[in-house]
Amino acid sequence: MLTDIHPKLPMRNKFVTRDYYMSQLGFHEVGQVDYDGYLMLQKDQIQLHFFEFKDLNPLENYGQVYIRTKDIAGFYQSLLDKQVKIHPNGPLESKPWGQKEFSLLDPDHNLLTFGEAIFSK
Repeated sequence: MLTDIHPKLPMRNKFVTRDYYMSQLGFHEVGQVDYDGYLMLQKDQIQLHFFEFKDLNPLENYGQVYIRTKDIAGFYQSLLDKQVKIHPNGPLESKPWGQKEFSLLDPDHNLLTFGEAIFSK
């Protein structure tokens, strides 16, 4: 029986990645040990892991994660208030497939898409 998933994404610099996710997106570090070349971060029920890939070319990185949310408009506004850069093609909008979504790129160009189901009344 499957219970959780913790995507593993590439990072070039652990300190840059940690700072971005913690100061910009509100994640916190998980675990008791600071592993060399590995990072585990969590926000609410979402946990992301990162592995060191110093030679990563961000323009050739295809790392992607789709994160389901509640109160996507509030979360989006909180990121705008912190001046977090939203992907130019990914502002908050309703999609024809019944999701309200937005996207951003982290410092290594991992694409994070946040989505919330649109419920018709």
